[in-house]
Amino acid sequence: MFEDQLQAVQELLETDEQFRNLHDQYQSIKSKVDNDGRTMDKFKLDKLKKEKLLLKDKMAGILSIHTG
Repeated sequence: MFEDQLQAVQELLETDEQFRNLHDQYQSIKSKVDNDGRTMDKFKLDKLKKEKLLLKDKMAGILSIHTG
């Protein structure tokens, strides 16, 4: 995620509480999808994937503002 902007992401993780919280939520959902996705019902899996994308979009917005 955001591989081309790793330094900016690292700066935000250290300095921006909102970005850090979004990132933590994203990682938690990503872990659930990766580890339990095969055993989840489709509805729950799709919901988690949508939440993950929404978090990523929010982080991208913050990153865009940060990098100008």
